Amino acid sequence: MNEIKCPHCGKVFQVDEAGYAAILSQVRSEQFNQEIHERAEALHREMEAQQKNALLEAEAQHRLAVAEKEQEIIRLTEQVKASEAEKKHAVDAAVQEKQMEIMRLQEQAKSAETDKQLAIATALQDKDLEIIKLQGQIAREQQAAQIREKSLQESHQTEVKRLEEEVERYRDFKIRQSTKMIGEDLEQHCLNSFNQVRMMAFPNAYFDKDNEIVDGTKGDFVFRESTEDGVPILSIMFEMKNEADDTEKKHKNESFLDKLDKDRKKKNCEYAVLVTMLEMDNELYNAGIVDMSYRYPKMYVIRPQFFIPLISLLRNAALSSVQARRELAAAQQQNLDVRQFEQAMKDFKDKFGRNFQLASQSYENAIKEIDETIKHLEKIKEYLTKSGTQLRFANDKAQELSIKKLTKGNNTMREKFEEAGIEIG
Repeated sequence: MNEIKCPHCGKVFQVDEAGYAAILSQVRSEQFNQEIHERAEALHREMEAQQKNALLEAEAQHRLAVAEKEQEIIRLTEQVKASEAEKKHAVDAAVQEKQMEIMRLQEQAKSAETDKQLAIATALQDKDLEIIKLQGQIAREQQAAQIREKSLQESHQTEVKRLEEEVERYRDFKIRQSTKMIGEDLEQHCLNSFNQVRMMAFPNAYFDKDNEIVDGTKGDFVFRESTEDGVPILSIMFEMKNEADDTEKKHKNESFLDKLDKDRKKKNCEYAVLVTMLEMDNELYNAGIVDMSYRYPKMYVIRPQFFIPLISLLRNAALSSVQARRELAAAQQQNLDVRQFEQAMKDFKDKFGRNFQLASQSYENAIKEIDETIKHLEKIKEYLTKSGTQLRFANDKAQELSIKKLTKGNNTMREKFEEAGIEIG
């Protein structure tokens, strides 16, 4: 038997085992149900608090994220606007600067072209005046030359007469003279003859051995004379040929003319003279000075006794044209100055064109860089737009969150909420 004390009246009564078990079971069921109810209410309150906290936290985070994204969008929008304004300003400044540079270069080109035309016109006018002046001087020189020519003809006739007498004497003493030439050597004979009259007749002249080999050949002697101011008067390439009378193989003067002409051209000489003792029986060469210009320009063949007279004749003829040569050289220098000026203008135009091309290329490159920057900013804007869309989707999903969706497919939690009396929805 078990004793049970009433909690209200304090009376003790006895119950059997079955009754005690029934009472105990009844007490336990009621206590369990009460505990379950209390725990369900506590769980319900806890779930509501957690849900509220979760919603508040999610809402706060969403508001914070939205605020941050809005600030980022505002900042990027301002940055895009500033970049567009800066780009527009840079483009406007670059365009204005290039336009100013083009205008400046165009003004320079116009000024240079005007200066060129003025210089050319002045040069042409000066050249025309110089030509008129030269024509007058040439006319005077021609008149004076005619007078000198008449005088030279008279002198030449006298000289020819004297040379004829000399030739006659030369013929009479040909054998003795030939022997003397061979013993003395023709080149040394001519050099000695020139040195005897050098200081008196040719004080400023150059006459010496030709020691410069060009293309494997050279002449024997070179004569050059210039004025004190450097204007060339006369230049002669000499070739001396001699041989003994008893030489078996006799050489011809014509055999040496072609080489002499080439040597004259290589050494830039005006005249070529062959001083020869060859073909002593040929009356053509024994008659006096032989002009070979019909075969080679400005070439003469002479015997040794005509060596100094020929230089004197050529020098006197050249002196009459010294002034004309000087004025011609001055006119050529003026033409050279005009050509140099034109070349300088051409160089300026070429350099200007290259600089303009490089500037245009740099301008195009700057425009391309600006376009690339715009495309990059547009991509950033597109990414931010997509990010805002995703945040909006996340917000919509958070707003659609409910207990029903959370307990979907979870029967245990659904039963607990139903036992706790929480409406699932």
